Amino acid sequence: MEIYVVRPGDNVDSIAAAWGVNVEQLIYDNQLEFPYALAVGQALLINQFVRNATRAVSVSGYAYPYIRPWVLEQTLPYLSELPIFSYGFTAEGELLPPPYGDDEWMIREALSFGTQPILTLTPFGVDGNFNNQLIHSVVNSAEYTGRLVQNLLALMEEKGYRGLDIDFEYILAEDRDAFSAFVRRTAEAMRSAGYHTSVALAPKTSAGQTGLLYEGKDYRALGEAADHVLLMTYEWGYTYGPPMAVAPINQVRRVVEYALTEIPASKIDLGIPNYGYDWPLPFERGVTKAVTLGNVQAVQIAVEQGAQIRFDDLAESPFFTYTEQGIDHEVWFEDVRSLEAKFSLMEEYGLRGCGYWQIMKWFRANWLLLRSRFYIMK
Repeated sequence: MEIYVVRPGDNVDSIAAAWGVNVEQLIYDNQLEFPYALAVGQALLINQFVRNATRAVSVSGYAYPYIRPWVLEQTLPYLSELPIFSYGFTAEGELLPPPYGDDEWMIREALSFGTQPILTLTPFGVDGNFNNQLIHSVVNSAEYTGRLVQNLLALMEEKGYRGLDIDFEYILAEDRDAFSAFVRRTAEAMRSAGYHTSVALAPKTSAGQTGLLYEGKDYRALGEAADHVLLMTYEWGYTYGPPMAVAPINQVRRVVEYALTEIPASKIDLGIPNYGYDWPLPFERGVTKAVTLGNVQAVQIAVEQGAQIRFDDLAESPFFTYTEQGIDHEVWFEDVRSLEAKFSLMEEYGLRGCGYWQIMKWFRANWLLLRSRFYIMK
């Protein structure tokens, strides 16, 4: 695999000829839309069918039950695990089914591809947001914890899940140790029944980092309790924040380097975003709301608007600006260059693998690049 950045005057025919590749393959791999116009600064994956994979990694990708069947079918060959989003629970430890649709068809599809379906557990309240009072109730009660664990085990056996992912966010600082004990007890019960347990970790850079996202998560204790962890190294740029890279590599590196002081590399998966954001400008905190975009969609907007895609060397992320109907916009997203930086970080530190939030949008070049770098564990 090679990466080529489009220059003024380039077209698909000239690029294919220069690299000695089939133009139809170039179009297919990069999901280019007819009439195959390109944006200056656009990064293209040049597939020369040279495999240089060095080692096997685990790859997971969250998905909702309403994912398009075609997208799931295309993605599963590249996944070791499919965390299905998500089951909830009551304050007394009763399980709540996914509000987004039936999960059983996804479990069957995952198993048919040799991919492990994973039950994702989240503390969502009736408003659809993370509810730390639900967490507080369950993790501080041996009775409620025991009920939730038994309910999970029964459901996993019934439906064919192969593992559990605990995605609890905004944990109260006072519940930090109780949450660690909850994960430890749950993971032990899962292992006894033949399942594995992962836990999602907010992107901390130090043990004493303050803030509601961070104070309730003890990296060392959770790393010891769970079979593996996912570093949620994304959302620096987010819906209600100012325009910036979603997963700037300089910040991602800081999280990884801290995590390695608390958790073995063999237990760490790197979180990777499969999306970008389009912010209307000027940004006004509390007012401005960015629109979520797929990575292919972001490039299509640049092409349609005649925008030049630039690349931030510190964040190692692509971005561009455009104006539509008198409103300025700034877009940050992921391309094969920013993904290559993340894959290189995985290799540099010998991480267990990576996990995508989320796989609802098909981005073929990502998966081709990943498979050229690593063998996918099945």
